[in-house]
Amino acid sequence: MTEERDTDIIVAEDQKPELNSDWAGGDRKPFRTSYGKLMMWYFLLSDAFTFAGFLIAYGALRFSSPSWPVPDRVFATAPFGINELFPNDQAPLIFVTFMSFLLIISSGTMVRAVQEGALENKRGVVFWMLLTVLGGAGFLGCQAWEWTNLIGKENMTVTTNPFGTYTEDGYYLDPETGEITEEEVVSGETYLLHVAGEAHGEEEGGHEGGEEHFAYSDVPGDYPGYVVDGLRPDGSINPAAKRFIHRKYVSTDETDGKQYVRVQQFGPTAFGALFFGITGFHGFHVATGVIFLLIILINAASGVYVARMNGYEMVEKIGLYWHFVDLVWVFVFLVFYLL
Repeated sequence: MTEERDTDIIVAEDQKPELNSDWAGGDRKPFRTSYGKLMMWYFLLSDAFTFAGFLIAYGALRFSSPSWPVPDRVFATAPFGINELFPNDQAPLIFVTFMSFLLIISSGTMVRAVQEGALENKRGVVFWMLLTVLGGAGFLGCQAWEWTNLIGKENMTVTTNPFGTYTEDGYYLDPETGEITEEEVVSGETYLLHVAGEAHGEEEGGHEGGEEHFAYSDVPGDYPGYVVDGLRPDGSINPAAKRFIHRKYVSTDETDGKQYVRVQQFGPTAFGALFFGITGFHGFHVATGVIFLLIILINAASGVYVARMNGYEMVEKIGLYWHFVDLVWVFVFLVFYLL
């Protein structure tokens, strides 16, 4: 019975060729687009899930932590002393806004390159792609400076976060005498722990607006108004440890009304790990995009795509990738720098 049915199907296909026209293979383009662009969309969709997972993980840790560094304080520096032009020598988010501007503008120049490609204008494609490359390279240069500043000057790593946040109000202790001062500790305010022996740390004493003329010791130990890291559990000095200065302060316990001495703590380790991990992963995408843009730019300038007469489709495909990279940065900026 089955053999008769299969025979009938074969005979029907032979008599009516239109029945097997759906088996034509690559003659039909799905969604009326080329396979190259379709595969690029598949790649971008899978990459979007990866970034979404990272950002969701960040959000979960961010809102489940009792304290978290305030972005306005963490990202308040800028090159060439620009931050010194602002109150308290801090320019909150000014530099990262400039970085974002470069990347968004490069997305606009990429649009123009695709438009010129549709018109088969080689010179226009090369010009606008060159501007796109410059924008991407500028963004990478800014990110390199930001990382260098955070790691080299502010001592933040994937395992150490010197940006802590107060969870209660109180008053600082005098670093020399240990007496209570009138200098307030404000709940929710972010502070930066400095390393003993560094000029910046000695001048500000591990927080903003402190005892500017007091010279903090660079020897690990517990002092009247501060603590210097570097002691092992047995009391010996660990020469490999960074000697962070932790100011002491007093706060009133809400349950019993008594005052207790507190010590500045490191911020959540996850902040540094997630920041370098996610922004580094995005930076890798930008760097890869710049490399491919350069390759396609060289091909376009040499006339490789002119002979194809397909509206510079390769430029359009790299444009899809570049717009995706820019869009992802919008979400990274929102999560890390604004929340």
